[in-house]
Amino acid sequence: MKAPNKDKTTMTAAGLPDTELSSVERGYTRRGLLGLGLGSAAALAGCAPPHTTQQFVAETSPLYRSTANPASGLVRRTPYYDAMYAAKLDEQFPLPAIPYEEIDPVYLRQEVADPTGEVPGTLVVDTADRFLYLVRENRRAMRYGVGIGREGFAWSGRAIVQWKQEWPKWTPPASMIERQPELERWSAANGGMPPGIDNPLGARALYIFQDGVDTLYRVHGSPEYKSIGKAVSSGCVRLINQDVCDLYDRVPTRTPILVV
Repeated sequence: MKAPNKDKTTMTAAGLPDTELSSVERGYTRRGLLGLGLGSAAALAGCAPPHTTQQFVAETSPLYRSTANPASGLVRRTPYYDAMYAAKLDEQFPLPAIPYEEIDPVYLRQEVADPTGEVPGTLVVDTADRFLYLVRENRRAMRYGVGIGREGFAWSGRAIVQWKQEWPKWTPPASMIERQPELERWSAANGGMPPGIDNPLGARALYIFQDGVDTLYRVHGSPEYKSIGKAVSSGCVRLINQDVCDLYDRVPTRTPILVV
């Protein structure tokens, strides 16, 4: 048997066997392809005027949120918020820094004009707009962004902060265990979930009682900073851990609270 002549099959510049191409297609030699590329580059260069440094910076700079454009864009990092949301390494369980530029700036901690009309020292939870206010003197208030869980919508009214705790243990209620049976391991019968960086109650918790009875309502921290400003599947009123630490230090027991 005569061996096939392998020399008759040549490869094109595009990496295809020459035998599979027509005579017209074979006309696109490597030199022709290079010439086509150079010609295209020249044509494109003729369409784009040269950039100045100022033009380049203007066209590639990130877009930031502003009073004129509050709905979109990035949050500018500032020394003020860098310090506010820095890591807290002196905690029992060191808290990592919060990348606050990923959070809508309206939900970052800030002093505002008091919209509640409540007496100074009162806590007000606005479940609809996802804010918690600590009313201050001179018609001012400290405002915190919050996430509102299923239990957070289940109760409203006036009550008090009966007690508060640093790095609390978490015990899911029976209704939550019914929805999520895997939480049975943290039930009251099993001793609850010990404190820690992944504990759903976060670094601090305020326990809300009404007429001496536990409402099961909690104002607490959370490691899930991206849930701030949103309605979430479970929990009560959650704050960024750095914010709940700040609130904890400002609020004594027996503080009145209004949830609306």
